[in-house]
Amino acid sequence: MPTFSLVHLEFLLVAAQWTIGLSIAAFVGGGLVGFVVALARISDLRLLRIAAMIYIQLVQGTPLLILLFVIYFGISLLGFNNLPALFAACAGLIVYSSGFLAEIWRGCIESVPKTQWQAAECLALTPWQRMVKVILPQAARIATAPTVGFLVQIVKNTSLASVVGFVELAQAGKLINNSIYEPFTVFMIVALIYFAICFPLSTWSRRLERKLNVGRR
Repeated sequence: MPTFSLVHLEFLLVAAQWTIGLSIAAFVGGGLVGFVVALARISDLRLLRIAAMIYIQLVQGTPLLILLFVIYFGISLLGFNNLPALFAACAGLIVYSSGFLAEIWRGCIESVPKTQWQAAECLALTPWQRMVKVILPQAARIATAPTVGFLVQIVKNTSLASVVGFVELAQAGKLINNSIYEPFTVFMIVALIYFAICFPLSTWSRRLERKLNVGRR
């Protein structure tokens, strides 16, 4: 019976790189979509606000596992066969991330004191200038810590990408365990790799929160 070796460890480390890459793609793509949805959520146009709210509620109310299934099999029904697992995993995580980041950033934008909005309006700035030059810089300061904290959730949720055939860190652990039957050793190492990825992000988030004095008077 084979045992855990350096070859298996190398396989896990390569899978960890795919996990990190998938997390970055989900964060960047979800951030771009989420930013647009967040702005729509606070728009003066009622229909736009309602559409953004419905999108956020649908995404947050649907398990990521179901989103991945719907995207992977739904796109295939439209005639796009042999959809790459990486594409489906990225698309699902981008949709998932955008719904949560949009609401995080919407709350941060609206938490900017109303006096700042009024002062910018008194300076005769256009709505776009008010948002870009006055509101968003202050909202970004508030949003930095929770955004980095949510990135940790994205990293851990990449483990669900295996349902569409994508081999990330957790799936790599399953494949190795199926061949050597050493679940404690394999998944302990998988857990340590996840910890090595997520712990620095969690620590960075806490430090940013203290440094920016978010929530303090």
